[in-house]
Amino acid sequence: MPAKKIVSKKPLKVAIKKPAAPKKSVVKKVAVKKAASAKAVVSKPVVKEIKRTTGGLNADVYGMTGKIVSKLSLPKEIFGAKVNDKLMAQAVRVYLANQRSGTASTKTRGEVHGTTKKAWRQKGTGRARHGSKKAPIFVHGGVAHGPRPHDFSLSMPQKMRKAALFSALTFKNQNGEIKIISGLEKIEPKTKFMADVVRKLDTVSKKRNILLVTPDKEKSGLENLYRASRNIEGLRIIKADLVNTYEILNTKAIFLMKDAVDAIEKHFVKGGAN
Repeated sequence: MPAKKIVSKKPLKVAIKKPAAPKKSVVKKVAVKKAASAKAVVSKPVVKEIKRTTGGLNADVYGMTGKIVSKLSLPKEIFGAKVNDKLMAQAVRVYLANQRSGTASTKTRGEVHGTTKKAWRQKGTGRARHGSKKAPIFVHGGVAHGPRPHDFSLSMPQKMRKAALFSALTFKNQNGEIKIISGLEKIEPKTKFMADVVRKLDTVSKKRNILLVTPDKEKSGLENLYRASRNIEGLRIIKADLVNTYEILNTKAIFLMKDAVDAIEKHFVKGGAN
């Protein structure tokens, strides 16, 4: 016979644990955190002071003998800017596109010199019908779909051009390819004197590729310097107001006259020129 189940009639007692009260130290910490957060919300916002850099970068000034003669402070806006490779590449592309003349031109069948008489009669010859000997398929005829005068010029905003130029100058300055020179305005108008100066200063590039930046020619009276420099192979002369990104990047060494630094700052920073 199956065993009988014994069921107890007494109710089961389940012990329910009450949550323990938090310790006094924990309560104090929470209160301190709440008070601190409340003070942070009520207190005035902290304003950080932005310090503007008025100084420049120090650079060595070389004499015509190739030795350092003094120091010069370079403007940070020009020689301490952020280097932007994409912006410089865009500026170079715009410069090279603007150098294209776009004057290639060919004459169409309506522009070539020739008779307007019908080549041969319409029917009876067994040949294809033609109305003019100036058609492109004939010798001395016009050109079909040939090149025509075209404008390849591109434009670039003024701020972007300046940023690209300052980026290029900063890049060259960081690589040590810029030298500040003093005393060139007193040089004699002979090539051998300028060639001697270049030989003493250009110690980096194996093949001569130098850009000499001068102040404004008319205002500075640098006719002797131009006469002494224009016949040296690999040396290009440019005025400070005509400096551009392509000329800066397309050179191994840059010789900046001491007055040319002030001229660049005056023209591109203070003057607001293009």
